[in-house]
Formats: sequence, C-alpha cells, structure tokens
Amino acid sequence: MKRLIFLFLIFSINSRLVMADSAVSDSLKTVADSAYAQENFEKAAKYYLRIARMGESAAVCYNLGNCYYRLDDMARAVLWYERASILSPGDEDIRFNLDMARSKTIDRVIPRHEFFFVTWYRSMINWMSADSWARLSIALFLLSLASLALYIYARRMGLRKAGFTLAVVFLLMTLVGNLCAWSQSLRLSQRDGAIVMASSAAVKSTPSASGSDLFVLHEGTRVVIRDNSLSDWAEVELADGKQGWIEKRQIEII
Repeated sequence: MKRLIFLFLIFSINSRLVMADSAVSDSLKTVADSAYAQENFEKAAKYYLRIARMGESAAVCYNLGNCYYRLDDMARAVLWYERASILSPGDEDIRFNLDMARSKTIDRVIPRHEFFFVTWYRSMINWMSADSWARLSIALFLLSLASLALYIYARRMGLRKAGFTLAVVFLLMTLVGNLCAWSQSLRLSQRDGAIVMASSAAVKSTPSASGSDLFVLHEGTRVVIRDNSLSDWAEVELADGKQGWIEKRQIEII
C-alpha cells in the first residue's frame, strides 16, 4: 500500500512538473511570437532559444532559423534549419529556407557522385519523420493481418490468392517502413553533422595547431564528424570527400 501511495505521489509530481513546463513554454512562445511579429528578431530568437532548451521541436527550430536569417546570421540560420530538418525531414518550407540560407554562405561544396539507389534511399527516408514512419508501419502491418485473414477465411480461390499476395506486399512494406523509422531515429540519436560557426576555420592535417593547413572553411558550412574522440579537435569530412581536423570550438553539432 505504501509503495502504491509513493508511486502515486511521484506520478502526481511529474504530471505537475510537465504541466508547469508546458505553461512556461506557452508563455515564452507568446512573447517570442509577438516579438517576431513586431520584427524584433533578436528578442524573438532569445525567447525561442529558451523554448528550444526545454525541448526541441521542428516549429521552434524553424522559427529560430527564420530569426537568425533575418538577423543575417547565416551560420546560426543554417544550424537551426538543419535541426528543424532532422525533426521534420519532409517539410518543404524548412528545406526551402535551408537552401536559401546555404546559398548565402561563402563555401561552395559540390557533393561526391553517388549511386542512384543511394540517393533514392536517402530521399525515401527523409520523406517522413521517425514517428510518421512508425505509424505507417503499424498501419501496414494491420493491413497485412487483414489480408492474411482474407487468405485464410475466403472461400473463393481468387480472393484467397489476392489476400495472400496483399499480405506479402504489405508485410514487405512494413519491413521497409520499420527500416526507415530506424534510420531516422538513428539520425536523431547519433547526430554526426555539424556547422562551422567561426567566420573562418583552418582545417588541419593533424589535430594540432602546428599541423599544416589543408583548406579553410567559413561560417555556415556543413561538415560530418568522423572522429570525435579528442577533447579539443574533431576529424571532419565535407560532402565532396575532403577530410581534416578542426577545433571543436569552431563548430556546433546539429
């Protein structure tokens, strides 16, 4: 009995904390939206940032990207648009604004050629978020069960054949949906992308200030972190395949 009372108290406290956080978030959003409407983008960014620290959402990250874009801070605009894109990969407005912000950065990195299948697979994964893929997979699995029931209980041979075929198709689609959901969740949990935040950053041949300069990157450029094991340096790779070491203080993980 005491244990049940204790669990009830913990649940009540957690519920109140969630409600309090939600109320604070709504209040901050009201102030941020008002500041944005008045074109006070610096103030709006300040409040949207406080909301984002309480819990990321695609809408808040997108609004932050818009604020920094209007403030002509392209590095932070790209950073927050990238974060919004991870949370809502199929959003065309986010993708459009991200491309706009990227077009105003200095570096022009031409991605390496990749097989058509790889490009198609990436596009399919980014069609929806992890939660959306998971919901679709559940719906497809239920359809496969319904088709299997049709195969088992239908009396006509034509219906049984159709039920069997549909069950196999829906089951395969369920597996693909689960794979896409897993890929998206992995992308969320293991963020290896980063944005250069310094106005210019020298990429070194070794993780040392005395290493030779390989090339220079500028703010807003996206890199992929390949080795993050050192405390002050990270090995990064560009979309065109170039690699080198950069100081961690000059980049921010998406």
